[in-house]
Amino acid sequence: MVKKEVIVRVLSILKKDTHKKSMLGIKQAKESSFQILISTILSARARDTVTLPVSRELFKKYSTAKKLSAANQKDVERIIRRIGFYKNKAKNIINTAKIIHSQFKDRVPKSKHDLLSLPGVGSKVANCVLVYAFSKDAIPVDTHVHKVSNRLSWVKTNTPEQTEKILEKIVPKKYWSWVNELFVLHGQDVCKSVPLCSACAIFKYCKRVNVLKSR
Repeated sequence: MVKKEVIVRVLSILKKDTHKKSMLGIKQAKESSFQILISTILSARARDTVTLPVSRELFKKYSTAKKLSAANQKDVERIIRRIGFYKNKAKNIINTAKIIHSQFKDRVPKSKHDLLSLPGVGSKVANCVLVYAFSKDAIPVDTHVHKVSNRLSWVKTNTPEQTEKILEKIVPKKYWSWVNELFVLHGQDVCKSVPLCSACAIFKYCKRVNVLKSR
C-alpha cells in the first residue's frame, strides 16, 4: 500500500504545479449551492467547454430551485440540448428542484444521504456538492480521478465507486478536498489517454500502471 507521506507529497506537488481551476473550482466562488448542484448534474459525461456556457444560459432564466421547479421541460431541453442525455438531465434537474423547493425549503441539503435522494445525483455529484458548495471533506471520483489513481498504483480498481472507497481509506482526511480538483486538472492536461509523461511533475512517484505508450 502506498505510504501516506507519498500521497501528501504528490498532492502537494500537483497543488504547487497547478495554475488554473477546474470548472467546479471556478463555479465555487461565483454560484450558489443550488447552481453548483445543477451544473454538476449537467456535467456528467459532458465537457467543461459545453457545460459552462449551457449552465450560464440556464441560470439566466432559472437561477433558483423555485424557478426551475416550475419550468417547462421542453424549455429546459432547448437550453441544455448541447449536452449529452439532455432530455433525461432536463427531467432530473427539474425534479431535483421540485424536491429542494418543497421538501428542503429551497436549501440544498448538506448531507450525502439527502443529496443521494435527489434525481440525477450519484456519489460523485453528491461529493462535488459537499466539497465545492459547502467546503466539506469528500472525494469526488470521476474518470480522471479514477484513471490517475490507478496509474499511480494508489488503487487497483475497476470502477470510480471502488476507487472512492479506497481513497477515503488511504488519503488523510484533511487532503480529501484536494484530490478531485488536482487529479481532474492533471488528467485533462498531462495524464491523458496517451500521457505526457515527460511533462509530468509527479513522474517519479508514478508506477504508470496500464500505460502502454507515453511521450
